[in-house]
Amino acid sequence: MERTKLSSKGQVVLPKAIRDARRWRAGMEFIVVLDGDAVVLRPAKPFKPSSLDEVIGCLRYQGKAKTLEEMDAAITAEVKARRARGRY
Repeated sequence: MERTKLSSKGQVVLPKAIRDARRWRAGMEFIVVLDGDAVVLRPAKPFKPSSLDEVIGCLRYQGKAKTLEEMDAAITAEVKARRARGRY
């Protein structure tokens, strides 16, 4: 178990091992919950919850339906292209 201190500004430094294990990075936002005698940090969701009716308009596609093989090939091609550009 590691220890940390509360600063005069109310800040707490989380141990690196915990940040790495949870993949928490600088700038992340958290929801702070008081649970009995414990304080729980939960990563805040970047987007508010939405319903299918709110987002279904972005699913419109007018072309011929693609096969799974065509979709896999397109994804593979894009990943290779991004790797070639140094983005992955």
